[in-house]
Amino acid sequence: MDLKLTGKTALVTGSTAGIGFGIARRLLQEGASVVINGRTKKRINSALDQLRQAIPDCTVQGCAADFADAAAVQHLLDDHDSIDILINNVGIFAPKPFAEITDEEWLHFFEVNVLSGVRLSRHYLPQMLKQNWGRIIFISSESG
Repeated sequence: MDLKLTGKTALVTGSTAGIGFGIARRLLQEGASVVINGRTKKRINSALDQLRQAIPDCTVQGCAADFADAAAVQHLLDDHDSIDILINNVGIFAPKPFAEITDEEWLHFFEVNVLSGVRLSRHYLPQMLKQNWGRIIFISSESG
């Protein structure tokens, strides 16, 4: 399949494992340059190693950012100001019964799972509109 992504740059949040990692891998296979994201440099480096082994000629880099930390998000935006494809995939949850999740925890989940994607989209959308090309995708679930 050729999705014509050569020359495009994608940012995939929450992409050191799981669905985000799979999306990053597929984008790389389609020729896009990809920025992966996770909370720790250790997890990012592990994911980078796996991707580079699987797709030797790929262009992939990583950026550690915990989306609960506004300064970390700003650092990501400063380092990666130009993105063609934004995949808002990051998601957190608490493995406990619904009735035991406090309002503070719900607000934290909303901050990371929803507002982080809104903030990134708000940052990248004007550039995408100006260049007349861009994609923003939100991925979510009842748990994340």
